[in-house]
Amino acid sequence: MAETCTQGIDTGFVALGYAKTAILGVVQGLTELLPISSTAHMRLVPALLGWQDPGSAFSAAMQLAALAAIVSYFWSDVRYVLFGSVEAVTRRNWSSPALRLAFGIIVATVPIVIAGVLLSSSLNACGTPIRHLWVIGVSCLVMGGLLAFAELYCKHRRDMSKMNIVDALIVGVAQVGALFPGVSRSGSTLTAALFLDLKRDEAARFSFLLGLPAITLAGLKELFELYKAHLSLQGWSILAVGFIVGSLSSFVTIWGLMRFLERFSTWPFVIYRVLLGIVILAGVFYAGWV
Repeated sequence: MAETCTQGIDTGFVALGYAKTAILGVVQGLTELLPISSTAHMRLVPALLGWQDPGSAFSAAMQLAALAAIVSYFWSDVRYVLFGSVEAVTRRNWSSPALRLAFGIIVATVPIVIAGVLLSSSLNACGTPIRHLWVIGVSCLVMGGLLAFAELYCKHRRDMSKMNIVDALIVGVAQVGALFPGVSRSGSTLTAALFLDLKRDEAARFSFLLGLPAITLAGLKELFELYKAHLSLQGWSILAVGFIVGSLSSFVTIWGLMRFLERFSTWPFVIYRVLLGIVILAGVFYAGWV
């Protein structure tokens, strides 16, 4: 029988095999970077199809697929932050915009690192209650409501260059919500950035750049956990298939989202999240989904 739990780590994706994992790689890639919660879809799609839950370890490791897409799409921004901040430190130019942005990203990453360490024992454990569908459904409704509030009452006029350390920390605290299924890292950070009156495309841009350290740390940590759990060679190869497919679909998602937010509001995502939450809760409490 295929493994689903390896030394306490949920490895349900191994039981799915290559084809199903590739399909979930597409789902993960399309939803990881949209403010609609990839975890909700990674639980809902297998539940609807009668498949094994791929497990939170798969979702965490697959964040590296999104990382590859973000770095390649925003390479000019990444290069500006990396090399610009190094040059600023070398010249002791402490007012450099690149250095301020880099420092803001570092400060904003601290909250999720602390929370991730404190909650690590329960986040990816087999059968963890936070992956229950009703929890994800409630999270979808709450985040849909917050995003709607940001659209209704915020002005969306600021550029990312106008952000300060306090602004970055606020978005960083919001990013902690990404640890809980159904919240969505991009959804929580994008919503927080919109509350700070950033333009929609600028809010998404900062959300993606802010996510680079957290996604890198979470993904590498999960790969190390899978390594310590002695994941089989077949398991690694199945994960690799999901990674490749997820990277390609993530890049397409970023391209489409940035162009969408340059022209339109986030209301379609609000409506989708609310409907998704209703469908999940209705399925759990009335259709008997587990």
